[in-house]
Amino acid sequence: MHYPVKLTQISAEKAIYIPDYEQVKEVYASLIKIDPNTPFPFWAKLWPSSIALVNVLENNPDWIKDKQVLELGAGVGLPSLKLAGIAKSIQVSDYENEAVALLQKNIAHLNLKNVQALQLDWNHLTISIQPDVLILSDVNYDPSQFDTLIQLITNMLLDGCTVLLSTPQRIMASPFVQALETYIQTTYLEEVDEMGTTKEISILVLSK
Repeated sequence: MHYPVKLTQISAEKAIYIPDYEQVKEVYASLIKIDPNTPFPFWAKLWPSSIALVNVLENNPDWIKDKQVLELGAGVGLPSLKLAGIAKSIQVSDYENEAVALLQKNIAHLNLKNVQALQLDWNHLTISIQPDVLILSDVNYDPSQFDTLIQLITNMLLDGCTVLLSTPQRIMASPFVQALETYIQTTYLEEVDEMGTTKEISILVLSK
């Protein structure tokens, strides 16, 4: 792995390996000197949206209880790793190889028998993946990806999947949420502290 990780408590009983974000920035700075096209590892951080999603699911476990769950663009994969015991099975995925390697490391560390880490690209998602529940955490940050994600989510909903979307309240993301407004059944609002700043996160439950 390029980026150093450290064992971090995510609950009283459970710890997972998470990249040290300050060191991540230092390593990235050295990597772009070698290759200016090196992408920034946005996956290598616990974002407030994933923490907010965990909070909602811990208080409302029936959304994933005994369900087959897919997490796309998972990064560290906090919701899947922390709540694996509730679901029937979880496929947790990311596009980046290093993110998938870290997911596999944490699955082995936690001895999770019902969780599988996959490298998946939401631009080319195989039709053989048909979960009961799709979870997405802070994926709507790049407007160039909005159309692809909206189509993906719509297709999943039409196939009978429930979608849980955790998103910061960004102005630029408003068109994304508005495009899915017809399907929103329930909305939760969570506040998450990020280094002394309160972030408001919306968790949207979508279904057909």
